[in-house]
Amino acid sequence: MDSNSLRAFLTIIDQGSFSEAAEVLHLTQPAISKRLATLEHQLGTTLIDRSHRQIRLTEAGTRLLPHARLILDEIHNARVSLSPDNEALAGELQIIASHHIGLHHLPNWLRRFTADYPDVKLNLQFMESDAAYAQMRKRKAELAFVTLSDSMESHFMVYEQWADPMAFATGPDHELTSQNPVTLSDLARYPALLPDTTTATYRTVSRLFLEANLPLQQQIPTNYLETIKMMTSVGLGWSVLPIRMLDNSVHRLDLGFSVSRVLGAIGLSGRRLSLAAQALLAIVREQELNKDPGPKPD
Repeated sequence: MDSNSLRAFLTIIDQGSFSEAAEVLHLTQPAISKRLATLEHQLGTTLIDRSHRQIRLTEAGTRLLPHARLILDEIHNARVSLSPDNEALAGELQIIASHHIGLHHLPNWLRRFTADYPDVKLNLQFMESDAAYAQMRKRKAELAFVTLSDSMESHFMVYEQWADPMAFATGPDHELTSQNPVTLSDLARYPALLPDTTTATYRTVSRLFLEANLPLQQQIPTNYLETIKMMTSVGLGWSVLPIRMLDNSVHRLDLGFSVSRVLGAIGLSGRRLSLAAQALLAIVREQELNKDPGPKPD
């Protein structure tokens, strides 16, 4: 087996088609088909069932898949370990960030990083945290900056994490603004503007209502917190927002307790970080450690 054939096999599976895999690897479709055929010949078995429109792994392909990823991980680790520590940082660094982190944290990190390491080319992808986990499993980036999940799989490594305090909020003209304090029972009477049910934020809020045996009226779910903030500000319901996002367009509600989520930088266990990735983590560590969450509105 050679690494190019294994990479072709994995890319076909991850992209779901020969043509898209060929595009990713900058090959012609016949060339990527030949690499897969060579691998199958070397192993003496069929790895991908070509009798259907959709790409399907055979039993042998399913067994090979985790080993192929580990082999390429070790090749990656060997390259990283051979890089001298005093080498000037250059090359490409692939990272993923959630939309919220991309808007409210990433700019400061990258401003410092690009000034200190101008020869590193950044390849940025922005997506929801759940999608980021899926892309990291496919080795699409070295680092992902996401909302950490309590159900995160063991093969993910958390390199840095920090609390992201949140607060209940409504629009300035909402009926709840005249109440102090506000209870969960009060909130239960109004629509909730929250991210999708698969998110850590939703699960945190849902758990509070479940434990209090109260209904949660989820309305217009979206994972874009800026959109949720806008809908909250015009009075469509109440929400839970990061404290750093609160301003005069929303009113913070006093429930007598706080909620929080955890943001962090993740990679894959067993896959070494490049010097560029380590340098970016050092900047994140410096800027996020004990950081003030921002002004708290009256």
